[in-house]
Amino acid sequence: MVRWRSGTVTTVRRRWAGAVELDVDLPDGARMRALAYPALVGDPQPGDRVLLNAGALLMGLGTGGYALVVALPDRLPADPPRAGDTRDAGHLVKARYTPLQPILLGVDEEASPHHDRLAAAESVDGMPVVTADLHSALPAILAGVHADAPRARVAYLLTDGGALPAWFSRTLAGLADRLVGTVSVGQAFGGDLEASTLHSGLLAARHVLDADLAIVAQGPGNLGTGTRWGFSGVAVGEAVNAVATLGGRAVGSLRISAADPRPRHRGVSHHSLTAYGRVALAPAELVVPDGLDPDLAADVTAALAPLTDRHRIVTVPTGGLDAALRASPVGLSTMGRGLDADHAYFLAAAAAGRYAAGLLR
Repeated sequence: MVRWRSGTVTTVRRRWAGAVELDVDLPDGARMRALAYPALVGDPQPGDRVLLNAGALLMGLGTGGYALVVALPDRLPADPPRAGDTRDAGHLVKARYTPLQPILLGVDEEASPHHDRLAAAESVDGMPVVTADLHSALPAILAGVHADAPRARVAYLLTDGGALPAWFSRTLAGLADRLVGTVSVGQAFGGDLEASTLHSGLLAARHVLDADLAIVAQGPGNLGTGTRWGFSGVAVGEAVNAVATLGGRAVGSLRISAADPRPRHRGVSHHSLTAYGRVALAPAELVVPDGLDPDLAADVTAALAPLTDRHRIVTVPTGGLDAALRASPVGLSTMGRGLDADHAYFLAAAAAGRYAAGLLR
C-alpha cells in the first residue's frame, strides 16, 4: 500500500512536458528525489511543503524511482477555469476512483468538437498500426518509419499497462515534434487527445489527427511477474484484435534480444510469443530484421514457427536503420541497456517501423 512521507521542496531540478523533478528534504534529514505533475497538484517551488507517495522509490523500482507528489497542502492550485458542475468541459474520468482522478474532455464525447465525426466512424481505412509491448520500442519504431517515410504522419497511442500519465515519459516529451499527437486511452491520461478505449483512440488517430500510421504501446514502467500471463504487455494481443476490428493493418514489433540475462526473454521474448500466439485472435504481420547473428536468427525462426498458422512472418532489410537509430532525438534504453548493449531489440523495433512505412506506398 502507500508509504506516506511529508517534506519540504529544496530544489527544482529538470522539467519536461507535464512534469517537474524535485529534491525534497524530510524531517529526519533524509532527501528524496520526487516528481510532480503540475496539472494535477500545482507547480511546487522551493520552500513548499509536499505530501509524497514514496513506495516505489523506497522499494528501489527502476522506472518508478521517484517519490510522487500527491499534494501541496499549504498552496493548493486554483480550480480549472471552466465550470465543473456540467459536462460542457468533458466528463471523462481517468485513474477512476483514485484520489487524483482527473476529469477530462474525451475526444468522442458529446462536448467534443470531434464528436460527430467519431460517432459515424467505423474504420481506420487500412491504416498500418505497429504494436509493441514496451514503451522503449517507441523511439526505435519511429526512427524506422521516418528513415524511409520522413513525412509520414505518425500518432502514438498510450495504453494503460504502464505509467498512466503521459507526462511521466521523457521519451515522449522528446519525440513530440516527430508525432502528430498522442492519444491516451483507457485509464491513461495526459495525451493531446483523451479516449476511453483503444478502439476510439485508433479512430481518433485516423480521423482527428489525420495520421498515416499509428504506434500502440504502453507507457514506461510495465508490470511483470515472471509468469506467462502476468505481464501488462500481453495486451498487445488485444491491440491486434482492435486493429483488425477497425479495418487496420497490424504490424507486430517483436521483442527480440540476445542480451537479456533472463532465458525467457532471449531470442523472441515469451511475452511476444504469448501476446501474438495466444491473445491475438486476428492476423498480424510479425517483423524480423534481416542480418541477425546466425544463432539468434535460428532461435527466432524456431520460436515463431508455431505462429505461422495465424500470422505472416516478414523479414525486413536493415540497411540504414543503425544510422537512423543513432540519430534518434532521444536516448535509447530498454531494461537499462542502450543501443549497443541490446542492438537486436532496437533493430527489430526499427524494422517494424520500416515495414509499416512501406505499407503507405
